[in-house]
Amino acid sequence: MENNQPIGLFDSGIGGTSIWKAIHKLLPHEDTLYLADSKNAPYGIKSKAEIIALSRKNTEFLLDHQCKIIVVACNTATTNAIQELRSRYSVPFIGIEPAIKPAALHSQTHKIGILATQGTLNSALFHQSMQQYQNVVFVEQIGHGLVELIENGQIDSPTMESLLHQYLRPMIAANIDYLVLGCSHYPYLIPQIQKILPPHITIIDSGEAVARQTQRVLEQTVGLRNPTSPSSQRFFTNTDPQVLEAILDHKYPVIPTDF
Repeated sequence: MENNQPIGLFDSGIGGTSIWKAIHKLLPHEDTLYLADSKNAPYGIKSKAEIIALSRKNTEFLLDHQCKIIVVACNTATTNAIQELRSRYSVPFIGIEPAIKPAALHSQTHKIGILATQGTLNSALFHQSMQQYQNVVFVEQIGHGLVELIENGQIDSPTMESLLHQYLRPMIAANIDYLVLGCSHYPYLIPQIQKILPPHITIIDSGEAVARQTQRVLEQTVGLRNPTSPSSQRFFTNTDPQVLEAILDHKYPVIPTDF
């Protein structure tokens, strides 16, 4: 089955580009369209109703651009809104959730750290996932302020370093051997996190798994793009495009939108 329409992705800002990079690496022939709703970041402090409303708005933007599948490249939007999106729209949706399963299955200490937004940690979907692993202790930490710093281009700032020390030290003291990153922004913090964590603690994010699932769903449902012509990668943001351009290493133009 051939389908040359683009893959659509949205996030509450630039963080979902970590998911986009994994998808583009696996499926370089696919056209993609990425929407950064940075004006409303972070989603993690908003109510469930607000998150659903923003997710619907983002979805309709992508559908207006004829996207054949939509990747909800935001943990908070996935855990709070994806069931509503799937019931309302006929296009396939790919969500991202904290990668609890691989951490729980491989942990030797049976203690796992979860660094995520308040919206993800408080969601019913997240708690349902945790209930499957009764023998595991989950050390949860809300990443207050991390998304805002990333959105402002302050990944390497002293404030970021201070917050990460504050959030990770209790996890180290609790003897975790896996750290699950429960926000698509957080993979951009892995270099700083690795400086703080002991080397035996494994960091897990969802990017590669989401990319593989996107490929499977495309193959099974709406189809892949014809690989004979060059692909197109488009990026939209409703704030200053400079931070998004920088996170993309200035390889792609970013289109401002008043969306």
